[in-house]
Amino acid sequence: MLTKIDNSLGTDPVAQRTNIATRRVNTAMSDAPKDDLVTAKQVLNLEAKGLEALGDSLGEEFIRALDTLGKVTGRIVVSGMGKSGHIGHKIAATMASTGAPAFFVHPGEASHGDLGMITASDAVLALSNSGETTELSDVIAHTRRFAIPLIAITGKAQSTLAQAADIALVFPEIPEACPMGLAPTTSTTMALALGDALAVALLNRKGFSASDFRQLHPGGRLGGILQKVEALMHSGNEMPLIDLNSKMSDALIEMTAKRFGCVGAVNNEGKLMGIVTDGDIRRHMNPSLLGKTVKEVMTSSPRTITSQALANEAVQVMNSKAITTLFVVDVDKPVGIVHLHDCLAAGAA
Repeated sequence: MLTKIDNSLGTDPVAQRTNIATRRVNTAMSDAPKDDLVTAKQVLNLEAKGLEALGDSLGEEFIRALDTLGKVTGRIVVSGMGKSGHIGHKIAATMASTGAPAFFVHPGEASHGDLGMITASDAVLALSNSGETTELSDVIAHTRRFAIPLIAITGKAQSTLAQAADIALVFPEIPEACPMGLAPTTSTTMALALGDALAVALLNRKGFSASDFRQLHPGGRLGGILQKVEALMHSGNEMPLIDLNSKMSDALIEMTAKRFGCVGAVNNEGKLMGIVTDGDIRRHMNPSLLGKTVKEVMTSSPRTITSQALANEAVQVMNSKAITTLFVVDVDKPVGIVHLHDCLAAGAA
């Protein structure tokens, strides 16, 4: 094929060849983003097909695995080599954080003393796509010797790992997303998702609650969101409270002293009967206001929250009602007051 000569470069053959090569590179680069997107979408679509097939394949073996893991009195020990090991670390962390105590044991280290971390009260969850990972052999032998339940996550039903295990969770046969079919991609995605499925199903079986979650996640954003109202509320003498038959002149003094922009009205039994806010005062503003009783000005049946509610629930209530404070009430009696700023400062939003 003849290439058109660019006369602007004269007759210098080196310049001509350089110009032609540059044009070809520029053309290839302009096509590269399109090719990259095609590749990326192919990877995601193939892995999505793997997850869909995995979901369809779950059955009795998955239930047996849950039964076994749910009865463990010790720990769930997760093990795997290479990419399976990285996935195993995440599975163990997810289980531990959702009420199923678990930890990861590296199979290489297990052969050099860490087998002592695996006891007869534990269960082992071993990951290997091929099911022939040499480094897992001592872990497998240890579970067989001491009758420790062994659950396999693998892509080969006839593999050494699957045949040795008490329960084998086998991936459906879906190609790796790598064009060479070598790099663990689809298989590791399925392994990770299967670990999540086990963790969440165990969570549901145990009745693991948001409150339990908070106990295991005291730090960071999750810790703030899952704090209970009782940890943030102002109680005792900090609460702005007054008898509902008191004069509004006394109520204003209490509101000013406590600086919450409101005061709670209680009866002789200490039950919260109403609340007086800045808005209530403005609506009743007239020369006789200070002589009125709190009962005449208050808003009855104010919105409240319990001390055991989550702080982010309090934030949601205050945002929905366009208010900045909530009285905390247990069994009809005020035990505290929580301000929106307290919740936001704690990260409960």
